[in-house]
Amino acid sequence: MTTADADWIDRFAGLAMLPADIRADLIAGSSVVALPAGTPVFAPGQSASDMLLLLQGTVRVQQTSDTGREVFLYRVHAGESCVLTTACMLAVEDYSAEGIAETDVRAVAIPRATFDDLVGRSPVFRQIVFAAFSQRITDLFALIDNIVFQRMDVRLASRLLELAGQDQVVRATHAALGSELGTAREVVSRTLSEFQRRGWIGQARGEVHLIDRAGLERLVRSAG
Repeated sequence: MTTADADWIDRFAGLAMLPADIRADLIAGSSVVALPAGTPVFAPGQSASDMLLLLQGTVRVQQTSDTGREVFLYRVHAGESCVLTTACMLAVEDYSAEGIAETDVRAVAIPRATFDDLVGRSPVFRQIVFAAFSQRITDLFALIDNIVFQRMDVRLASRLLELAGQDQVVRATHAALGSELGTAREVVSRTLSEFQRRGWIGQARGEVHLIDRAGLERLVRSAG
């Protein structure tokens, strides 16, 4: 563990509140790992051997349908843990989806033995785990609500605003955006063409350029 990683526990507000003995056991029983972009973090059928707390980067969690189509579930960002990993560790079940490092990732790996020990021994640690789990479950229900009830143009506009970098460019194919939203590439292509007609975006191969971010934001607010 590098000097820069030594204070990792203080980057998570809840963990910083742990009693000194539990905090020491958590640090001693964990390690910081680095994964390059594109690395599989977990896959269907694998056992959950470590709880990961992200320090840097993003992990995309997705499922693959029987027809081979990838369906985006959620992202894990720095400062968060993966709800599926937590569920699998609590239930001692194998993964039913896959996690992919979208960027270079640094994370704290808490082995199952350390996780089980602290969940059983520390009410504070247990509360932190279940609070994070509850929040992510709430986020997943919000995702289901969006898929079922929200218009596709609003969902796509919202996702473009979320994914755009500081240069206001979303680097993703129409197929990848379709996977993000659980819809077909053709639906994304039609909707993007309408956005372009309205002057909100421009398109290049594998890229969507946000020209009028305010226009997309107005669309999203109109459905609120």
